[in-house]
Amino acid sequence: MALILTPEAETFLNEWNNPLPYVTAHTSGSTGSPKEIRLLKSDMRASARATIKFFGLNRSSLLYLPLSAGYIAGKMQIVRALEAGCNLSVEPPSNHPVLNIGDNNAEISLLPIVPSQIDGVLASGMTHRIKSMIIGGAPLSPEAERRVIDSGIPAFATYGMTETCSHVALRRLGDDRFEALPGFSFSLDERGCLSISSHTLSFGSLITNDMVELTTDKLFRWLGRYDNVINSGGIKIFPEEIEKQIAKLIGPEIRFYITSRHSDQWGEEAVLVTDCPKLPSGLLNRIRETVGSRTAPKATIIVPEIRLTESQKIIRRKF
Repeated sequence: MALILTPEAETFLNEWNNPLPYVTAHTSGSTGSPKEIRLLKSDMRASARATIKFFGLNRSSLLYLPLSAGYIAGKMQIVRALEAGCNLSVEPPSNHPVLNIGDNNAEISLLPIVPSQIDGVLASGMTHRIKSMIIGGAPLSPEAERRVIDSGIPAFATYGMTETCSHVALRRLGDDRFEALPGFSFSLDERGCLSISSHTLSFGSLITNDMVELTTDKLFRWLGRYDNVINSGGIKIFPEEIEKQIAKLIGPEIRFYITSRHSDQWGEEAVLVTDCPKLPSGLLNRIRETVGSRTAPKATIIVPEIRLTESQKIIRRKF
């Protein structure tokens, strides 16, 4: 087993090898300020073993890490290498990963990245040497998903959180359903939100604020965050679903999101928020034709700036 580490990864490895039963991590801050939490090393090992089993990793595998070891995704890739007893190569995080694995015949068995690194990976000349890639940390646009599919890399979007020691489910790009990793199952609470159950991690069960369409206790389709749902005259509008459908009408270079504002007639109605002062002509009409008049945004609101979290997720506000 060989480990090629950055100083940040070495710092985590020192924490991993200390006698304490936990490591310190921080939540993403997507629903508020990031919080410091303690993750049991036994839970992290169990999570790593689930990923190892899903991808068939073993001692001959090569794992690569172009992410910060200061976040859960980076920490867990290191733990996976330790649990599998395989080689690991780490490089400093950037939007243009070098993917330097030396041997011309070597393949990267598992590569975790965030959406902002997709262009760099696709331009690296190494796509034919990536056996599996997982993408998480921020929403994946339909346009970016299509480019990854076209590259031929077997790739998956992740579903999980720091509290679950990274992902508990994966979605093959091109599919719309997330599949549970070994050791996890799903149900719905009374709101229609996902409840995660595990017989391998100490949390046992965890209720999320993610609304999903449950196919089986191992498969679900993600609809959106419960906090973001717009109730317009009794019709539930899922902003994230609308955003996926209309992204191609707006273009990848324009930042936007769907949110709600007060409506005297419906209680709430959808609006499109952007920090781009010039949108494609006739955009709202074309959106209405795409998603239907009842769920389409009724107006465009231009703001000076759309704020992002540290992990590049949009900070939404209602009007």
